[in-house]
Amino acid sequence: LQLQASGGGLVQPGGSLRLSCVVSGFTERYYTIGWFRQGPGKEREGVACVAHDDGSTLYTNTVKGRFTVSRNNAENTVYLQMDNLKPEDTAVYYCAILPTLMVSLRPDRYTYWGQGTLVTVSS
Repeated sequence: LQLQASGGGLVQPGGSLRLSCVVSGFTERYYTIGWFRQGPGKEREGVACVAHDDGSTLYTNTVKGRFTVSRNNAENTVYLQMDNLKPEDTAVYYCAILPTLMVSLRPDRYTYWGQGTLVTVSS
């Protein structure tokens, strides 16, 4: 099982980035992919998630209207489109698997984690 996150980088405030998470070696039907982030000196927080089977989504309030999570099941890939980025979005972003039929942004419910990708929002 492997989760490979990519797409981070340096962007100016108001800019956009798209993160990708490729899942390999996981064959269950019902699971959710979540995006989490951990900023400097902060705890890890849930950002958005999408259910593999029906595409249900959940967002934390601070990113609603700016971030969009989506999936391409044929390519085993989940995306996080991040628009109108703010300096407070600066963090290492992680993707993870919740191996059951539910959506949640609680990190303790997620079992499998990928490595992070750094997003820096700065002028």
